[in-house]
Amino acid sequence: MSEATHTDETTAEMLDVPVAALRPSLEAVLMVADQPLDAVSLATAVGHPVEDVVAALQLLAEEYDEADRGFELRNVAGGWRYYTREDYAHVVERFVLDGQQARLTQAALETLAVVAYRQPVSRARVSAIRGVNVDGVMRTLLTRGLVEEAGSDPETGAHLYRTTSYFLERIGVTGLDELPELAPYLPDLEDMEEELGALATQPAPGPAGQEPAAPSEPVGEEQA
Repeated sequence: MSEATHTDETTAEMLDVPVAALRPSLEAVLMVADQPLDAVSLATAVGHPVEDVVAALQLLAEEYDEADRGFELRNVAGGWRYYTREDYAHVVERFVLDGQQARLTQAALETLAVVAYRQPVSRARVSAIRGVNVDGVMRTLLTRGLVEEAGSDPETGAHLYRTTSYFLERIGVTGLDELPELAPYLPDLEDMEEELGALATQPAPGPAGQEPAAPSEPVGEEQA
């Protein structure tokens, strides 16, 4: 295929996209981009000629610089993307570090202990051990970089989780074998599954006066 033919096809693709105001369209696309975008990709997205897109990008970058915005538009490695302005890096650093240094809740600490001693383990098994829904707490631990995904269970397909090297660094050990001897105090997973299975097969509650059967699954989501 000749270069001219390729250019004609690219132009045709751009014309298929409804044309909106160029600069706001570029800002909207760049705002959600997770990697630098080249001029051709942006032109295709917003439906404008490449040369107009390049000119608009340069003007936007100049305007952000003149207004001393907290971010800037840079052309790096052949692509355009928003970046935090270097002058305000210390503000961003303080924000990130404050979030990392905030104390974990008791619920998060207990969930983290279960993962540390039973890893790799699924959310469902952590919930079974703790007796509550731990989805919210697990999201917090993932965001804080203390746990990470570790493949999936070959039988159920459930995601498995383990602690990270950052977790070891934070508690001051070099390996999981240095963790305190707390594992014997956690219920055995096989025993837990047998107990839960027995509860699930119990008959429905009888007449008034008899105790109802215990729930077979944890209920309610714990706050992180």
